[in-house]
Amino acid sequence: MAATPDSRWSWVPIRSLGPRHRERIVAHLLGLDENDRYLRFGYPATDAQIARYVDTLDFDRDEVFGIFNRRLELIAMAHLAHPSTPADPARGAMAEFGVSVLRKARGRGFGARLFEHSVLHARNRGVQTLFIHALSENTAMLKIARNAGATVEREGSESDAWLRLPPDTFASHVEEMVGEQAAEFDYQIKRHASHVQQILDTISEVKAHISSSHHIAGE
Repeated sequence: MAATPDSRWSWVPIRSLGPRHRERIVAHLLGLDENDRYLRFGYPATDAQIARYVDTLDFDRDEVFGIFNRRLELIAMAHLAHPSTPADPARGAMAEFGVSVLRKARGRGFGARLFEHSVLHARNRGVQTLFIHALSENTAMLKIARNAGATVEREGSESDAWLRLPPDTFASHVEEMVGEQAAEFDYQIKRHASHVQQILDTISEVKAHISSSHHIAGE
């Protein structure tokens, strides 16, 4: 997969998400503008439709990955869905990939990184083909797929991309395990820093209130 100079050398912490992250997932998707929602879902999803989509996420069957900034805001997210119907014998076990990145976080290769992470996770679980269904105008998503070597089939306004995955190896499992542990460590550091900042903000507000009270009393 082609990579930008920054994404080639810098590490990006990607964390697995679970049911307790539903509120953060909703907040992330609601942060997408109308055009981004259209590209992500194939239609201009309303707030209510997004909420229903998040409610139906099956964290036991599927995988959801996220990238958080320093304030623990979910700025990029991927959904790796495993179909409930039997796989196409010709393509083997399959999983479908979808991704969204907030506009302010674009240009850093987060979409490609989430795709690479999903590929690694999928192949380590016996998935043989990664599938992407996207609008043909979603050039960014289709570029990620093509750069990874996927076969893209276009049918008018919609396109399907198919990427055959290599089998898992001992090295691929170690790579995923190390990455997950590092991402969890990074998340806990950000979480601790966020709590410390909240305490400092509270102290600052109390000091400002006391100062204001003294000023009024002295008038």
